[in-house]
Amino acid sequence: MKVIDFIHQQFIENGHVAYGERISMAEHMMQSAYFAEKKNSTREVVVATFLHDFGHLILGLPEDITKNGIDGFHEDIGADFLRPYLPSSILDPIQLHVAAKRYLCTVKPGYMAKLSQASKDTLHVQGGTMSDREVHLFEAETYYKDAIQVRLFDDLGKEEALTHPSLDYYLALTEQCLTQAVLISNNNTNAATPLHTDSCSSS
Repeated sequence: MKVIDFIHQQFIENGHVAYGERISMAEHMMQSAYFAEKKNSTREVVVATFLHDFGHLILGLPEDITKNGIDGFHEDIGADFLRPYLPSSILDPIQLHVAAKRYLCTVKPGYMAKLSQASKDTLHVQGGTMSDREVHLFEAETYYKDAIQVRLFDDLGKEEALTHPSLDYYLALTEQCLTQAVLISNNNTNAATPLHTDSCSSS
């Protein structure tokens, strides 16, 4: 199975979940990517924004997990699953976008008050604000500034009505960034042939 087909399948089958927001997860992810592209972000940031909540889609946890004090660590699940297929310039911002929320709540006065109620609710189970040490460790990450951008676009992508490009459009952008096209499985020993493309580097 092609990686891009699996990603598409997850959007279709699991993108209806909402996790406390007013719109579905699939709609939220596309809206966030729309705002990233509108701000002339690099293709890597646009794709990272599009896939930032991919972990939610593959986890398939109940929509009330936060009310039960559960952190699904969707940022790690999503980035770890996608790691064989996409570059670090996309994966690291995905994995760090929750930390970016915690970071902004710590260092940017007024940021927390602007969060949606669902994001405020998840902040507690995700660790709350950062310690000084956590701030320094976050700022030492290579792609921490991109992660902050992903987080800010994440905040924007929560409109109840917004016209944006189709799912196929964002899947096509993602496919241009793949480093490995075929889904790796235990039964697919020939799947690890890397793609050689620099098309993702264009903005």
